[in-house]
Amino acid sequence: MATTNDLKNGLVLKLDGNQLWTVVEFQHVKPGKGGAFVRTKLKNVLSGKVVDKTFNAGVKVETATVDKRGMQFSYKDGADFVFMDTETYEQLPINPTTVGDSANYLLEGQEAVVAIHENNPLYVELPASVELVIEYTEPGVQGDRSTGGSKPAKLETGYEIQVPLFITSGEKIKVDTRSGEYLGRVNG
Repeated sequence: MATTNDLKNGLVLKLDGNQLWTVVEFQHVKPGKGGAFVRTKLKNVLSGKVVDKTFNAGVKVETATVDKRGMQFSYKDGADFVFMDTETYEQLPINPTTVGDSANYLLEGQEAVVAIHENNPLYVELPASVELVIEYTEPGVQGDRSTGGSKPAKLETGYEIQVPLFITSGEKIKVDTRSGEYLGRVNG
């Protein structure tokens, strides 16, 4: 348990019947009349939904312990993704719903952060960008390079993104894991 005076960004609260919410922003407000209060912006850990919530100053709030561990994606076992803790070498199967869109960018050996609460994986957080090889894309037509258009390309993970016309099959590119956007070529 903590009070609203202990709030800080990144703190995870347990509200509304055991739902987990992360504090994104908070502001202590002392109006001229009436009692002080704390205005917060909270993000639901599982759904990503963001809400504004106001607490009276000094009110007790229940905090949740969320353990963020560095893990490595090992392999797929049926539908589950198996991650290995890089410190204890313990293996943890995680269902596809929890992995979410991160599955589009996962290769064996990929490093990720897995958030765990009471031995339940909450979400998988990848680095902001990853390097992947283009498995297949249509060849660009000569003269197309200056128009700035894009074309679909299938990544080595099987996921399809839009890339500039000059990109060819077999090239290694950098992809934003939050938006699926092409960020650039990788040299080497």
